[in-house]
Amino acid sequence: MAGRPAAGRPLNDREPGLFGPGSVTWRLDREAFLLLGAGPRALLLQIAHPAVAAGVADHSSFREDPWGRLAATLRSYLRIVYGTSRQAKAEIRRLDALHARVRGTVPGDGRYDARDPELALWVHATLVDSTLVTADAWLAPLTRDERAAAYLESLPVGRAFGIPDDLLPPDLDAFEAYVARMLGPAGPVLPGPLARELADTILHPPLGPAVRMLIEALPDDDGRAALVGLANVAERIPSPAISWLLWPSIGLLPAAIRDAYELRWGPLERAVAAWLGAGWRAWNPRLPASIRWMPQALAADRRMAAG
Repeated sequence: MAGRPAAGRPLNDREPGLFGPGSVTWRLDREAFLLLGAGPRALLLQIAHPAVAAGVADHSSFREDPWGRLAATLRSYLRIVYGTSRQAKAEIRRLDALHARVRGTVPGDGRYDARDPELALWVHATLVDSTLVTADAWLAPLTRDERAAAYLESLPVGRAFGIPDDLLPPDLDAFEAYVARMLGPAGPVLPGPLARELADTILHPPLGPAVRMLIEALPDDDGRAALVGLANVAERIPSPAISWLLWPSIGLLPAAIRDAYELRWGPLERAVAAWLGAGWRAWNPRLPASIRWMPQALAADRRMAAG
């Protein structure tokens, strides 16, 4: 019958998803280097809220398996950005079901519920804000129109996570005012002892599991076998020896939050962060897409091209 798809061919093989190739989000979130900065920054801002920190500590395997937890979070986020609308909405429903069980008490400060719209808004805001801040610092400064477009593109995701329109900032100006208010002296976001404990895991992760995750992601069995020795060497490298690689992310934090985390930020840290940032900016355009861009983004490109 005319117009009927071939057997086994999906009906929505060129469906662009919630964002699509013309969006600022689709363009930015494919950059692996950007996510290296935005991910840790967003996590540190999230757990700086006492209720989020309590939820992570009580209901997450973060302490025992930080790389596995971070990898799962990244896969989920990229599925929402680069999957079809059906895949993205299914992932949002899955996360919502998980969050339904995340409830408990904040020591000395009442209760928390991961489905609380105000907490969901803060987590959502850290992802958007960290992407914009890191893009400005590591890729190229965004124009005001690009920043506004990126924020507006995020609104449907915020709504899908249960944030009502009367709480969700309607535009970039309102969003920036909200972030400033949350981080201000009267706002609720200030790292405490629990946040500082969790931050130590974020900023000093073991290297071996990370290398093994990268090796397992390789499509070639022979290539994986050849790099097993590298993973064994990485297992013996203490995490403080490579923690300087996360200094650029520390530099992207608001100064007051960085100080509250009691993180060193002297001439050495600033110089190393600047050197790494300059190196990433110089090398990023020269890298092949298979290294520079996230595999989920490349798969989405193929999906759109093959339709």
